[in-house]
Amino acid sequence: MRLSDNQGNRLGSTQSEESALDIERNLCSHLPYNRSPLQLIGSAGRSKYFENLQKGVLPGHLGHLPTGQQAKTLLDLMTIRAFHSKILRRFSLGTAIGHRIRRGTLTNIPAILVFVARKVHRKWLGHNQCLPSALEGPGGVWCDVDVVEFSYYGAPAPTPKEQLYSELADGLRGSDPCMGSGSQVASQGTYGTLSAIVKSRTGNKQVGFLTNRHVAVDLDYPNQKMFHPLPPNLGPGVYLGAVERATSFITDDVWYGIFAGTNPETFVRADGAFIPFASDFDMSCITTAVKGLGEIGDVKFIDMQSPINSLIGRQVVKVGRSSGLTTGTVMAYALEYNDEKGICFLTDFLVVGEDQQTFDLEGDSGSLIILTGQDGEKPKPIGIIWGGIANRGRLKLKNVHEPENWTSGVDLGRLLDLLELDLITTSEGLKDALQEQRFALTAAINSAVGASSPIVGSLPAAEIFEPLGINLQQFPPEGGSGSGENVPFSDMAFHVDTAEVANNVEEHQFIPNLISMLPMHGREDNLERKNLSAPTNLSDEDLCVSLQLGDREPK
Repeated sequence: MRLSDNQGNRLGSTQSEESALDIERNLCSHLPYNRSPLQLIGSAGRSKYFENLQKGVLPGHLGHLPTGQQAKTLLDLMTIRAFHSKILRRFSLGTAIGHRIRRGTLTNIPAILVFVARKVHRKWLGHNQCLPSALEGPGGVWCDVDVVEFSYYGAPAPTPKEQLYSELADGLRGSDPCMGSGSQVASQGTYGTLSAIVKSRTGNKQVGFLTNRHVAVDLDYPNQKMFHPLPPNLGPGVYLGAVERATSFITDDVWYGIFAGTNPETFVRADGAFIPFASDFDMSCITTAVKGLGEIGDVKFIDMQSPINSLIGRQVVKVGRSSGLTTGTVMAYALEYNDEKGICFLTDFLVVGEDQQTFDLEGDSGSLIILTGQDGEKPKPIGIIWGGIANRGRLKLKNVHEPENWTSGVDLGRLLDLLELDLITTSEGLKDALQEQRFALTAAINSAVGASSPIVGSLPAAEIFEPLGINLQQFPPEGGSGSGENVPFSDMAFHVDTAEVANNVEEHQFIPNLISMLPMHGREDNLERKNLSAPTNLSDEDLCVSLQLGDREPK
C-alpha cells in the first residue's frame, strides 16, 4: 500500500468536547430516511448520490454523542465515512471502517478508524487539528471516530527476502507430490502463492487456479505463462497454463454497490488472475484441500448490510509458500487512502497477525484469507492476500509494544464474480468440473466443425474450397492441350483471394498484437487476384512460395 509522502507529518486526536469540524446543515424534509444508500445510488452519478445524502440532518458541532441510532452494519459505516470523506482526507493518511481499538484490543464499538502519523493528546493540538469523537450520517445514524497511529517510514525500504523453512512450507515450494491452495506458482520472473482451484462460469468451463495479477502478469514478456514450482529459466518446474483473464482495479460503485467517497477517481484494488490448466497437465496431482488446514467450506460473501461483528474481529488463517500457516485478526474493512496524484484507492481487508507475528511474508501474495470455523463448521475463505506494508510503515495498536506489521487483502467473493469464476472445494467437485469441461469442449468442437463444414452437393466440385478464399486451378504446360492430361503438382498454380482470407480470420489474445499495429508498406486499397504460376522447367524440390509482408519499420 502506498501513502502520500506529503502526508507523513500529520497529527491527530479525538476531541470529546466541541468539534473543530464545521459541517454545513442541509435541512430537507423530503429525504426518505428509510431508503438504503444501495437504493439511492441507482443510475445516478456520484455527485447526485452525495446530493441525496446531504439532504439529511448533519451536526454542525459534536460536543456530545449523537442521540440517533448507532451504526450496526458495514453499510452504515461506509455511508457515514463516504459523506465525510473530503474532510477526513485533510486530517489523515487514510481511513477504514471497523471497531474502536482500546489499548490494542478491539471493542464492539462501531467506528471509523483514522490513521495519522503521530497520535498525541488534544492538549498539544491546535483547535483546527482535532478530530471529532463521533460522526453522524444521513438519518441520524452515527459512529465513533478512532485515531490510530501509523508509523510511516517515508520512502519504501527494500522488501525483506524472508521465508520460513518448515516442513509445510518446503512442501508448498515443490517438495510435495501434489499441489493446491498455498502452493508456489511462478511466472517468468515472479513467484507467489496459488489461491485456490476454480472453474470458469463461461466459455468452455475451464478448470484452473486463481492467484494475484501481479504474480501472474509481467508485461515485459510476450506471454503470461505459469509454472510450478519454478519457470525453466530459474529451476525445475512444469508448465501449468497461461493467464486467460486478469484484473487490477475496479471502480468503487461497481465493487461495493455504493460510492465510497466524493472523489470521482476512486478505485478498489482487485488484484486477481485466472489461469486455466494446460490440456497436457496431469490433473491427478491437484488437491482441493488446504495443506495444514484440511478441507474448507464455500466462500463467505461479505454482505454490506451484515452486522459489523460478522467480519471485524474475526480470527483468520492463511497458508502461503513463504511463511506457511499463520493466524491473524481482521482489524478493519475497506481501507481508504489517497496517493500524491489525487487518486483514491481502497483495499478490502486489513489483517494483523497474532502475538505480534507478521501474517504474511514476501511470496505469500495470493494466499487465501480463511475465517476459522465456528460451532463445528468448515473454515470459509473470505479473501486473498495481495500485499502488506511492512516495508513502508506499521500500525501502533498498543502503547507498550512496538508498531505491528499488517496485511491487505482482496474480497474473494467479489473477485470471483468479477472474473466469472467459482471455487472448487472438494475432490468430487473437481471431478464434476473436469467432466463439465470435457463436455463443453466437445460441444464447442462439434459446433465449430458443423459451422465450418460445407453442405455436400450444394457447391460444384471445382469450387469446394471457395469458402476459405483459396482456389486451386490447373494450368496446362507449354505446348500441352490442357485436356485429359495428368499435370504434375509442380505445374499447378494457386489463386489466393487475400481479401476473403482476411475477412474470415478472428484473433483472440491476451496481449495486443504488436505486429498488427505496424504500418504496412505497399498495401493497396483494392486487393486483386494474382496468379502465382510456376515455370515448367522447375522440379518439385525447386518450387517455393514467398510471402512479402512489407518493408521492416526502422526502430
